[in-house]
Amino acid sequence: MTKTERYKHILQYFEQHNPDAETELYYENPYELLVAVILSAQCTDKRVNLTTPAFFKKFPTSKKLAKAEFDDVFPLIKSISYPNNKAKHLIGMAQKLETNFNGEVPSDIDDLQTLPGVGRKTANVIASVIFNQPTMAVDTHVFRVSARLGLVTNAKTPLQTEQQLMKFIPKEKVHIAHHWLILHGRYVCLARSPKCNDCGLQQWCKYFATIDAVEK
Repeated sequence: MTKTERYKHILQYFEQHNPDAETELYYENPYELLVAVILSAQCTDKRVNLTTPAFFKKFPTSKKLAKAEFDDVFPLIKSISYPNNKAKHLIGMAQKLETNFNGEVPSDIDDLQTLPGVGRKTANVIASVIFNQPTMAVDTHVFRVSARLGLVTNAKTPLQTEQQLMKFIPKEKVHIAHHWLILHGRYVCLARSPKCNDCGLQQWCKYFATIDAVEK
């Protein structure tokens, strides 16, 4: 099977079985998604969604958050991983949004990465989800799933994974393919105990081929 064929079959499967895949983070506008994605680093979406309602009630806009002190923010996110750093990043992000971007979340990847707490992955999420740009955010799920399926080869970094995926996924499908890979990793292709017997991608998966051969 060629890599092109593998991509074709896997993308077709996802299209048929999860045509409306989207982020599981709760948000109402670009500012709220940006806050949620910053909070989600090394933290579950479920925990973030439990935390953000109270946060957005107190800081409904970047303008209000930009005026906050550390002690105003920290108690609201203390159940999130790395709350000290994230509290500082959120305030800094809001201040820069107000100062440099008139309170508007920018659509440009490079502009987004100038914001505190925003790396390439977060910038790609915002560009994809909010602005429908063909950007591929590579988190731990995308990194693991794309390697196991055989969509990428010898990728050592998230950037290498992103570059390989972008070569084969049609531009119009990159936006949703990001969610397909994340959700598959979150619920089926688990890190420690992948649910291979429940997976509909067995016949195209390199990882399954190796464990199937061992069992035989």
